[in-house]
Amino acid sequence: MDAAPVLAYFKGLQARIVDALAAFDGKPFLTDSWTRPEGGGGITRLIEEGDFFERGGVNFSHVTGNRLPPSASAARPSLAGRAWEAMGVSLVLHPRNPYCPTAHMNVRCFVARKEGEEAVWWFGGGMDLTPYYGFEEDARHFHRTCRDALAPFGDDVHPRYKKWCDEYFFLKHRNEPRGVGGIFFDDLNEGGVERCFGLTQAVGDAFPGAYLPIVERRRALPYTDRERDFQAYRRGRYVEFNLVWDRGTLFGLQSGGRTESILMSLPPVVKWRYDWKPEPGSAEEKLYTDFLRPRDWA
Repeated sequence: MDAAPVLAYFKGLQARIVDALAAFDGKPFLTDSWTRPEGGGGITRLIEEGDFFERGGVNFSHVTGNRLPPSASAARPSLAGRAWEAMGVSLVLHPRNPYCPTAHMNVRCFVARKEGEEAVWWFGGGMDLTPYYGFEEDARHFHRTCRDALAPFGDDVHPRYKKWCDEYFFLKHRNEPRGVGGIFFDDLNEGGVERCFGLTQAVGDAFPGAYLPIVERRRALPYTDRERDFQAYRRGRYVEFNLVWDRGTLFGLQSGGRTESILMSLPPVVKWRYDWKPEPGSAEEKLYTDFLRPRDWA
């Protein structure tokens, strides 16, 4: 497998998304290039205390190594002893306005090589939406954009990847979803490199159109300390998922990735409360009853 076109696409995708987000926010993203002793590195593009985003990051990484971390090799013993490279773009965006949802998107490629044998490769990725105050119009737009992006690759693809997302972004210790879902896929190598790379590109290219129209609709909605307080409480769930369940976070830390870049996904303001429950009939309760459950939004 020739990884050069994939690498070039990921670098370009990061630049295009950052340009769109910076234009939306009105403030620039800082650029932080980094390397790792084991091989490879990346570029972190970050905004903090923007006009719209309280914190947001768009990471590009291309890391290499001679020995896989436990999070990867334990599930795939056949890869032990292979040199590997992982590349991709990952972003998390935390708006300040509680009526604007947090968003996550990731597209990635992994290749493991051994002299005298064929390379083992796969693609992965997806995107998901985490609202604090739900709007059906927003959830439907996000899911329909995901559906349309995957439509050229088969009628069964979107339903499978939506279900996979619902199952993956689920906090088992809380017995609740992280948000309203989206799409998620991993270990994709069926149909050859061209198809898998094309599908991954379709997901990456679809993100701005899936997310920016939503926050454009909601960015001017007025809010009070009550909404900010609930946003901080729900952000706690985001932190719990990323630190307890997310395989990408674990892989990044175990493989010697740059900790600051890996943990840029965490929100800047967050709260936890003991056994808190929303008031019956409140907008906060509606998030749980109407949005934090699997639905056919598209």
